[in-house]
Amino acid sequence: MDFANFFKGFPGAVTVCDRDGVILAMNDRALETFAADGGDRLLGTNALSCHPEPARSKLKSMLAEGLTNVYTIEKKGVKKLIYQAPWKENGAYRGFLELSLVIPETMPHFVRGN
Repeated sequence: MDFANFFKGFPGAVTVCDRDGVILAMNDRALETFAADGGDRLLGTNALSCHPEPARSKLKSMLAEGLTNVYTIEKKGVKKLIYQAPWKENGAYRGFLELSLVIPETMPHFVRGN
């Protein structure tokens, strides 16, 4: 699957790894986000080496078990939603995709009926 072109121009950072943690693709926003860490030189490297403990152990479990991990962070006053989830190809687990979206200061919340 051509992840880099699929998410080209998408305003959130998208990083895709195989089931061993090797970074397969990063969209433009992810390359910008991780420029100080190597940007496109991160492609082909292992995401485990980019994470200190305890994040490394959490990522190892996610990769091994195909787990989803969702949380929010704040860095330099910018709040983000981080959504890490397994991706599949033809029904087979292939790795995980991380989506990082900036959360606006004010954001509407809707409760919809069934």
